[in-house]
Amino acid sequence: MRIGIIGSGPVGQVLAGGFRKHGYDVRIGSRSPEKLADFSKRSGIASGSFSDVAGWAEALVLAVLGRAAEEAVRECGQANVAGKLMMDTTNPISKEPPEDGVIRVFTGPNESLMERLQASFPEVKFVKVFSCVGNSAMVNPSFHGVRPTMFYSGNDAEAKNVVARVLDQFGWEGMDMGTVKAARAIEPLCQLWCIPGFLQNRWDHAFHLLRP
Repeated sequence: MRIGIIGSGPVGQVLAGGFRKHGYDVRIGSRSPEKLADFSKRSGIASGSFSDVAGWAEALVLAVLGRAAEEAVRECGQANVAGKLMMDTTNPISKEPPEDGVIRVFTGPNESLMERLQASFPEVKFVKVFSCVGNSAMVNPSFHGVRPTMFYSGNDAEAKNVVARVLDQFGWEGMDMGTVKAARAIEPLCQLWCIPGFLQNRWDHAFHLLRP
């Protein structure tokens, strides 16, 4: 499968490397592809514009700032994203600083960023994933032999099946939480995950769902 990464920051670069490691054909996109010259040289992963990468890819990963997510999908081009899986790693983090370690968001409790994206681009098969952990643990995390849990959600069953396989390859226990509306519960996990980081400078943790 050809995977296109939309976003050139640390999350995008880590996931691009992870997909490449696990045998996928990968390209990474940026508004300024020249910024990726060093990364492409090191990794062997080709770079291009959002629209170029989206048009080439069979499935996509959205790895930009939450407040730039809608514009990034729009820059991909409607024809280039229609009918395709888009793994949505974004969170609705606002520009304001955290309060007592709690980051601020620009969504309310009964909505999510992914719901906004799905409403704006109904032809895209969005699946919320990789949004509740830091980039250093996204690919084959090491937690003393325990697979951490990655919560994901979306409306399209086939798209979620692809995500489930990716998560298994990447060393995660995937947990399907249902439709796009479940992103209302998944996105705030970013707030919870960040608290130890801001208060204790600990960024090396992940969530695990315990069951009897």
